[in-house]
Amino acid sequence: MKKRLTLTFPKRTVQMPVTYRLAKDFNVAANIIRAQVAPNQIGKLVVELSGDIDQLDAAIEWMRSHDINVSLIDREILIDETSCVDCGLCTGVCPTQALTLNPDDFRLNFTRSRCIVCEQCIPTCPVQAISTNL
Repeated sequence: MKKRLTLTFPKRTVQMPVTYRLAKDFNVAANIIRAQVAPNQIGKLVVELSGDIDQLDAAIEWMRSHDINVSLIDREILIDETSCVDCGLCTGVCPTQALTLNPDDFRLNFTRSRCIVCEQCIPTCPVQAISTNL
């Protein structure tokens, strides 16, 4: 099973080796999608965790017990096709190639199943045609 989460770390737990502990103690793989972590500052990770459902739940409880705020990502990317000018700038920042240009007509294609909602495309769009549902 896979779960996409946002983890927010208090200053005192930023140095904790969380992804190592998830793998070693819970047999949970962590794919880091986005990270904003610096010493003595509040840290944020967007991760996709994969593993057995019971192990995922135990890992989430363990993180919460260490004052790490865990929230499920229910968001999805929305593209306003009437505003989109098919410039392709978003395709250059999409880490999963969920956004591509059709080589025949150079129109933007969005493959929702590949999207990890990293939101890197949103500030890249010059006409603000990309947003989230939340």
